[in-house]
Amino acid sequence: MPSHTLLRVAVPSPLRRLFDYLPPARGPLPAPGQRLLVPFGNQQLVGVVVECTSQTDQAEAKLKAALASLDDTPLFDEQLLALARWAARYYQYPLGEVFSAALPAPLRAGEPATLPAQVRWQITVEGLGLPEGAPKGAKKQAQLLNLLRQGTRSPADIQAAGFSKSVLNALADKQLVQAIELAEPQTFDCPLGEPALALNPEQSAALQAINTTGYQVSLLDGVTGSGKTEVYLQAIAQQLAAGRQALVLVPEIGLTPQTVARFARRFKVPVGLMHSGVADGGRQQAWLRARAGLDRIVIGTRSAVFAPLKHPGIIIVDEEHDTSYKQQEGFRYSARDLAVFRAHQLQIPLVLGSATPSLESLANVSAGRYQHLRLRKQAASNQLARLEPVDIRNQALQEGLAGESIQQLKAALRRGEQALVFINRRGFAPLLMCHFCGWQAKCPRCDARMTLHHHPYHLHCHHCDHQRRVPNQCPDCKGSELQQIGAGTERTEALLNQLVPNTPVLRIDRDSTRSQKQLNAMLDQINTGEPCVLVGTQMLAKGHHFPRVSTVIILDADGGLFSPDFRATEKMAQLIVQVAGRAGREDLQGRVLLQSHHVEHPYLQLLLAKGYHGLAAQLLRERRLAELPPFSFMVLLRAESKRADNAQQFLQQARQQAEQLLPPSPQFRYLGPLPAAMEKRQDRFRFLLQLQAHSRAQLQQFLPPWIERLEALALSRRVRWAIDVDPQEAH
Repeated sequence: MPSHTLLRVAVPSPLRRLFDYLPPARGPLPAPGQRLLVPFGNQQLVGVVVECTSQTDQAEAKLKAALASLDDTPLFDEQLLALARWAARYYQYPLGEVFSAALPAPLRAGEPATLPAQVRWQITVEGLGLPEGAPKGAKKQAQLLNLLRQGTRSPADIQAAGFSKSVLNALADKQLVQAIELAEPQTFDCPLGEPALALNPEQSAALQAINTTGYQVSLLDGVTGSGKTEVYLQAIAQQLAAGRQALVLVPEIGLTPQTVARFARRFKVPVGLMHSGVADGGRQQAWLRARAGLDRIVIGTRSAVFAPLKHPGIIIVDEEHDTSYKQQEGFRYSARDLAVFRAHQLQIPLVLGSATPSLESLANVSAGRYQHLRLRKQAASNQLARLEPVDIRNQALQEGLAGESIQQLKAALRRGEQALVFINRRGFAPLLMCHFCGWQAKCPRCDARMTLHHHPYHLHCHHCDHQRRVPNQCPDCKGSELQQIGAGTERTEALLNQLVPNTPVLRIDRDSTRSQKQLNAMLDQINTGEPCVLVGTQMLAKGHHFPRVSTVIILDADGGLFSPDFRATEKMAQLIVQVAGRAGREDLQGRVLLQSHHVEHPYLQLLLAKGYHGLAAQLLRERRLAELPPFSFMVLLRAESKRADNAQQFLQQARQQAEQLLPPSPQFRYLGPLPAAMEKRQDRFRFLLQLQAHSRAQLQQFLPPWIERLEALALSRRVRWAIDVDPQEAH
């Protein structure tokens, strides 16, 4: 038995256990939450102290000493340590890897957790002397100068608000702005940079219902354009006035700049930004600034749920239904669900916002766990956009567009409005096929067809990123007639350029907007209000505000009607409603044309007649009868291997081990092994084993001993396998 204190450390390793170390030879005893540099096999790794103990299962002579303590004080406070430990237990993932996911890359690598002096930019006396709108002919410079009239801003704030370094440097060269260093954190007597908007009665009631202190989950369920963001802003203002911080989660990087820009205009406080589009150094600084309480508002995507907050006040999850909040690789956590746990842990309010709430959140409302705040009216218009079915059976289509859709699109442009064409397929054509023998261009690494792209001209697999040139003739029969089947965004864009040659056609997908700068340039053009046609994928569906879009055309509304995934109809309805919400957001009457081969399908009819909530209520009734989530709890064991039989055999053995621990019953069911929806991907064959239980507690109690048995299987070292708790995707 050791006579002195040992350190129990979580290291970034796939092993689901902690490791005991002797304290470093020099310095004070590290505390839980501090990072250590430790020897681990032939490597040196950065671990996190989880606890100090005098107990160990190892012989003291075999214990190694930590090499160095990397922090003077804990980097993870007590609450963050508890959050990481809970997440590791719930999602069945090694704790050391959870800490790695929670840390920015430089801190994971052991870099010092120190903040440089605060640099802020302020307007000079010369700048204050200029009239509003100056300098003339330099719109961006004038906008930045106007922003700095409201108060000093950090370089990160300025970048987040959409201004490049060249704009800032141009003003500095003219001596209209200057940089200053602050030795102490800046305080703000009045956090508002612009006045709040007047709330309508629904918004006002929702704001009053949101607690300023104490744990509470509110589902802010508002139609698109109903002013949910204004409710967020005024709820945050209450927290800032009390000296507290706000954490705001958004589902997509593309939404972050416009969100930050709006927050930066409203509040004269530092805003931190955390997402994968921010350079590693910037994310590290934002993480440390949030921890020090310097950034009063933190905005980020999924991983920002782990942001440290010195003075936590409120958490907001925008578009809470979005599946991108669930990590699909490695540490498969749900940021939305962790936000619920964290709000309870910190005893602060949480607001989940959406126009199409997830069925899980609606079930929690019905069970009384969440309060339901409804915004049924658009804030700036009288009527919601009309959803009109277009039966395309037996119709002659032009690259997927029906004649009626083309007429309505042209009519909107003649009225000086904008139109949006939604097609959730990138590229020119989803299939290249030989007219003579039926050969299809398939990915050699996946069970998927390759998509034909014209710019540049090539075949591309969107699942594994494999690319190759387009053949001049059929590889099988040497035929020369290769047909381009189906339509993607590129093909639709080409058709629209022919149909409306004098109107800009803007394509927004992952190919045309590979950088945030490209996306911002297109959004700026749309926001001029000049007539144009937008063509794009679901990148256009989330959160964007296009005041001049009156007409939306959804080319393929049938995708979720016949899928084996039990969540497909819910996702289809959410996507349709979110896309439809881009129409008629201000003073224009919106019109949404829903092209379908199955306009009489009961789900589509219910969506048209009673809206998303009518369909959601029916889906919840069906889920309850079928004992599917959210009325049961599900875990997937995923396995993949270059040899299909290895993955299958591993899952068969896994099921045998599971049934020994907990035999199948009406309360605990097994399904599989089954091939994944796409069985082969990136040269690996993928299979699933599904576990479903009536009790979450029973499932959580079962998983650790089962995983211990899985790790002991010989095949576990010959296949890639992963546990997915509360899966959102079945492939």
